[in-house]
Amino acid sequence: MNPNLYDVIILGAGASGLFCAMTAAQRGQRVLVLEKANKVGKKILMSGGGRCNFTNHFVSAENYISDNRHFCKAALKRYSQWDFIGMVERYAIPYEERKHSQLFCLNSAKDILEMLLNECEQAGVEIRCKAEAKQVQAIDQHSARYQIKLVDENGAATLTCRSLVVATGGLSIPTLGGSDLGYQIARQFGLEVTPLQAGLVPFMFSDSDKKLSMKSLCETLSGLALEVEMHCNNTYFRENLLFTHRGMSGPVVLQISNYWHPGDTVSINLLPDTNAEQLLLTAKQQQGKSLLRTVLSQHLSKGLVGELQQRWWPEQADTALAEFSDKALINIAQQLNDWQIKPSSTEGYRTAEVTLGGVHTKALSSKTLEVTSQPGLFFIGEVVDVTGWLGGFNFQWAWSSGYSAGLAV
Repeated sequence: MNPNLYDVIILGAGASGLFCAMTAAQRGQRVLVLEKANKVGKKILMSGGGRCNFTNHFVSAENYISDNRHFCKAALKRYSQWDFIGMVERYAIPYEERKHSQLFCLNSAKDILEMLLNECEQAGVEIRCKAEAKQVQAIDQHSARYQIKLVDENGAATLTCRSLVVATGGLSIPTLGGSDLGYQIARQFGLEVTPLQAGLVPFMFSDSDKKLSMKSLCETLSGLALEVEMHCNNTYFRENLLFTHRGMSGPVVLQISNYWHPGDTVSINLLPDTNAEQLLLTAKQQQGKSLLRTVLSQHLSKGLVGELQQRWWPEQADTALAEFSDKALINIAQQLNDWQIKPSSTEGYRTAEVTLGGVHTKALSSKTLEVTSQPGLFFIGEVVDVTGWLGGFNFQWAWSSGYSAGLAV
């Protein structure tokens, strides 16, 4: 047997790559996984604050962003969240359900990675770390269709395989191994890559020179979290907003960032369960001697109310509610329910949890993730133009796409 010939070579030992590897090897394929980092599954280990939000009880195509919203359906059906939950339970990994049906490890994300590595080991998968693919090319041999030139700890090597799976992830968090290798390979074979953008990422504000800027507000309130509704481009989410010294973060910001483009305005409803106009006009009638900040501090933190006061009603800070005109209160109420902000940028790929866009799905089979014009070449996971919401959806896409390709290689 040629030691440099494999049935399947997978580029990337992240969630989708490992899942594809174990699935293919369980079918009797000789599988090699090449990982350029010094260890596997780095993103799995850091995800969910180290607890790994591994899937969600409710998964549908509606939870994904893609140029073709229907593309993910076949893979998600072939290997569902229930299939993965079943594996987690077989390994007796303790987990919990959090808000919005998100499932997290109770102990550590290491439990998920160890489960995947155990499955790979039992199936005979070979994994090489610190192994970087330098060149990929199609060849026409009886037993092999692809040649990979790589550099690892032993120097340069040339390997061949019948099926090549690109599971290199996206550009997000380059310190964990994010790179554009997968997109380079796609373009090399004439595939379209849709526009790329940092996703699930905090917002930043650049107007630091102004005294009452958004940046100064965020710095002052750094660490404060509150539940809000955030709207952008006909999409909205209701989740926690977290002020940071750099800008705005928290689940609601990460979610809406997938729908935001530079120059867009974002609307924040600070009182999602309350008609602010009704609240303030009623307070004027019933608590006329009170200050506006006193009334609002029953619904929002004093710190936030103080910052809003400096910006929205500074000259009436010590004016009793009864002396406010209805028009002035209605104007403030409208801002409370529809606070228009304009981020200058996001934090970018440095902290983005995912990369939006990727290898265009029109080039791939939705059943197998194989390139329809290039037999034996597969793209899975984050490198594909399928991006999930926050909440376990990106991991589920990794498991499902890895499984679908693993059955076909």
